[in-house]
Amino acid sequence: MESIELLLNRQSNPALAAPAPVGEAFTNILKAGMRVPDHAGLIPWHFTVVQGEALATLANIFVDAVKVQGVTDEVKLQKTAKMPFRAPMIIVISTVYQQHDKVPLKEQLISAGCAAHAMQMAAVAQGFGAMWRTGDLAFNDDVKTALNIDTHNDIAGFLYIGTPTKQLPLKPAKSFDDHVTYL
Repeated sequence: MESIELLLNRQSNPALAAPAPVGEAFTNILKAGMRVPDHAGLIPWHFTVVQGEALATLANIFVDAVKVQGVTDEVKLQKTAKMPFRAPMIIVISTVYQQHDKVPLKEQLISAGCAAHAMQMAAVAQGFGAMWRTGDLAFNDDVKTALNIDTHNDIAGFLYIGTPTKQLPLKPAKSFDDHVTYL
């Protein structure tokens, strides 16, 4: 896929199934995540790859977290348990904040977000589908702790990756006219 075509027609695809990327395709995704803007070369992010049996582990982490929040409704618990199985691979992108005089934490979070976007684009460029998800569980300290993420750090997103099961119609392009100012 041409680079400009990929960028101009980017859209998430939630309809994902096996296979997930392996070998060089998977390595390319991780390499893309490492090539993002990174002021002072801090590498303020970490990738946790979840696939295979680990998807069930993540499901248990999610269910335990919502139970701690007081969720007891069985339908909601079952829905939560199914969340990780929407794709054969999930990459959890988290921050690894570092104190630096010239690089505020907010900028480090943006850099981690750039890593998520770059990996999503790398997956799509190689014929896979990807969906960047967040939601309440991305901001849940119990989820962070279970994933060995310090609670002072943030989860920038859960990047679901797999093979698209259906071709989605292209969404209309959004106009930039109301979002650009020229000085």
